[in-house]
Amino acid sequence: MKNAILFHIFLLCICCMACTGTTKEPVADVTLDELPSIFPDYADVTIPPHIAPLRFRLSEPGDEAIAVLSCGNEKMITAASTDGQFLFPEKEWNKLLDKAVGKDIDVKVYRREKNEWQSYPTFLWHVSADPIDEYLVYRLIEPGYELWNKMGIYQRHITDYEQTPIIENSLTNHNCMNCHSFCRQDPEKMLFHMRAELPGTYIINGKSVEKLDTKAGEKVQSLVYPSWHPSGNFVAFSVNNTRQAFHMNDKNRIEVYDLSSDVVVYDVNKHEVVTDSLIFSDKAFETFPTFSPDGKTLYFCSAQAKEIPKDFKSVKYSLCSISFDPETRRFGHQVDTLYSSEQATVQITGAEHKSASFPRVSPDGKQLVFTLSEYGNFSIWHKDADLYRIDLDSGVMHRMDEVNSDDVESYHSWSSNSRWLVFSSRRIDGLYTRPYLVHIDENGKTGKPFVLPQEDPDFYSHFMFSYNIPEFVKGKVEAEVHTIADTARKPGNRIRMGE
Repeated sequence: MKNAILFHIFLLCICCMACTGTTKEPVADVTLDELPSIFPDYADVTIPPHIAPLRFRLSEPGDEAIAVLSCGNEKMITAASTDGQFLFPEKEWNKLLDKAVGKDIDVKVYRREKNEWQSYPTFLWHVSADPIDEYLVYRLIEPGYELWNKMGIYQRHITDYEQTPIIENSLTNHNCMNCHSFCRQDPEKMLFHMRAELPGTYIINGKSVEKLDTKAGEKVQSLVYPSWHPSGNFVAFSVNNTRQAFHMNDKNRIEVYDLSSDVVVYDVNKHEVVTDSLIFSDKAFETFPTFSPDGKTLYFCSAQAKEIPKDFKSVKYSLCSISFDPETRRFGHQVDTLYSSEQATVQITGAEHKSASFPRVSPDGKQLVFTLSEYGNFSIWHKDADLYRIDLDSGVMHRMDEVNSDDVESYHSWSSNSRWLVFSSRRIDGLYTRPYLVHIDENGKTGKPFVLPQEDPDFYSHFMFSYNIPEFVKGKVEAEVHTIADTARKPGNRIRMGE
């Protein structure tokens, strides 16, 4: 009995040494030439000054593995678990981050094979002085294409691993919920839609929730892709008649297309929808509206109307803009084109005659990031979809080679200080979208993206939900889940067409 107790105390001490960083740094017998193979790939990335520990797994841990994190005189030594996972403790991690702001953390990995210690080349974590918004909001959905059971909109605290639901469809008859959006990353001003059961658009102001019945005559049956005006008094929406189809033999499994689509602006205070023939026309498909930070310009995507689904592959969207006067609720007299899908006068080889989607302007008004793919607008199912950036002062367009991969890069949003971008990517397995964070400095220099850290380094290998519409938020959404669910069961406020 006494021996058993001593043995358990010994095991506890070993675990404490691994978790508190008291393991000794090995002396290497052999120096390897290549960086360690780790998952997730966190080698040489730029990270915010406060973020959850970048835990990872060493692909070939050998008999034993140790990681040494150091910045100046501050050092943290952590032994890997038996399966090669480095579970950096949060307390020690935060202490090291505080010392490393604006500097580099050196990451040195060792592995022991039999009695020989091997050392890998050091890689770096640059700790930016640019803060990141405290929360990330996203929808989690099973990639079941047409049939799904569980769905919800969740918020994740970026500085640790805490995830909490904003609303889950288990409380609302297992319906569909989508297209959440925030006004200037404000957690107290949010909206999202519910479809099928309990349909409507839900607007959250602080802890209060309003349900809207969004049918406004025959022209406006359902509001879809949203963008808040910076004043909080308006929301631009697309109005889409969407269909989904499946390919028999194509690398893109799913095809989502619009039979028609237009753009409107909803007046939050008057419960009215206004529009203009330049953005609401049978001759064109208009979609994905987004306001500029000053609220005076409305960006959107527009394609010449085609016979759908017959000509779905010939539908290619240009990136356009039109002025908007919030005082009069009137639009400008012309549409300007930032990227033309029809003309070959594009600055980047390979970007000609593509189709634009998801325009998003940085809060400082200097940059616009959007997605280009071969055709259509639902680029999250197109493996060729890549991110591009436009300097709004010079009009110069850049392909974001630093963030693009061989698989889908699609939805993206900016942090409130314009220094961080989050985007959806299927680069790990081609099946599930995961949120990637990337730093972009004031000169437009882009770092290497990294997937949102999780408590378990193997999380993304077995988590069978996709992350949709990742959005930065400056704080926690405090509206009660049951308040939202109770509101869903009440009649919605009607909206109407304004002049």
